[in-house]
Amino acid sequence: MTVIQGIDIDLSAPRFWSRPWAERERAYKLLRDHETLAFFDEPEPLPSTGAVKGAGYYAVVRHADVLEVSRRPGVFCSGEGATSVTDMPPDLNEFYGSLINMDDPRHARLRRIVSQAFTPRMLQRILDQVERTAVEILDGIDQSCVELVGDIAAPFPLLVILDIMGVPRSERGMVLQAANTILSGGDPDFLPPGKDFGTAILEAGIGLSALMQPIAAARRREPTDDLVSALIHAEVEGEAITDQEVVSFFILLLVAGSETTRTAIAHGVWAFAEHPDQRTIWVHDFDALAPAAVDEIVRWSSPVISMRRTVTQEVTLGATELHAGDKVLLLYGAANRDESVFDSAQRFDVRRQPNPHVGFGGPGPHFCLGAHLARREVTVMFRELFSRYPDLAVSAAPSQLQSSFINGIKRLPVRLGG
Repeated sequence: MTVIQGIDIDLSAPRFWSRPWAERERAYKLLRDHETLAFFDEPEPLPSTGAVKGAGYYAVVRHADVLEVSRRPGVFCSGEGATSVTDMPPDLNEFYGSLINMDDPRHARLRRIVSQAFTPRMLQRILDQVERTAVEILDGIDQSCVELVGDIAAPFPLLVILDIMGVPRSERGMVLQAANTILSGGDPDFLPPGKDFGTAILEAGIGLSALMQPIAAARRREPTDDLVSALIHAEVEGEAITDQEVVSFFILLLVAGSETTRTAIAHGVWAFAEHPDQRTIWVHDFDALAPAAVDEIVRWSSPVISMRRTVTQEVTLGATELHAGDKVLLLYGAANRDESVFDSAQRFDVRRQPNPHVGFGGPGPHFCLGAHLARREVTVMFRELFSRYPDLAVSAAPSQLQSSFINGIKRLPVRLGG
């Protein structure tokens, strides 16, 4: 716990992430205004995972500091663990994080192989799939009142990923449940009855692995036109991806691809409900404003709350001296409301320019590989929502996900109108 201006802030306490968003923003501002980086004890390790609690971590909340850490992967490494503050066993670290939890040269190797699989033909197929899936999801709605997350925002990117990976749609329910468990942050609404968070994550990962391993093996024998085949048969300087790396990449797609889009769409609908003037502005000039509007939704929502880095040598960050082995936690949502960078940072503005947000991570080798896909998905879904449901209205306040990793909305009831 850190005390700033007489206010207790504990980023490791689950109760902090249950607070309303406005209270969280006030805490972020206090941390940004503090001269040095605030230091926090680590949370208790997840039961059943073998994670080890360390000495603690520094919270990186200013935009300039997030950029500096992101641009210096040799000094602030990811291979010790980026998705968990506590130290996970190496095999679990890579299984759940794939590229995110790697450093060069292994990170560069895998990223090159993955990039080669995304040929112009494959990219166009994915973009076409986004359009078809958005139409399919909304065509299937036959009632005026729906729960936006469960009926629209969650299935949309999930079905895109299943289709481009060649995973049967019959597995949709299992994959969604596993993804919800992994991303839940321990929120009891998403845990199986009688299971602790650590056990639930392990079982979800085992289920996804059991699903993907035979698919990867089949595509190695007989390639098709899906992304799994493209990944398995891509080679860079004689190096190819292993079946286990395909499984881990699939889990990464679920986390980074599905959840980013899902969270951005849900937060975007809620933001337009609270700022109807911004909806009017975008609707009246949709195509021209789409790039700026989507980036503002991502800045505003900051779907991924944080990523960890580990210091490899003595370095000064801002006014704080750091030493090898120290941990720093990049808080993207805090950086995206930094008043020194964003004019009227607490204002939602679909015409915001410039908008150097870090909602897809900071610059450097770990910038989100799926940023282009996520932007496309958000654009397509809002085009469809605006054109089909001009009277769409939120009918109840959103239910906030209790997670320190994903800034999620669990439920958002809406009336489609018409």
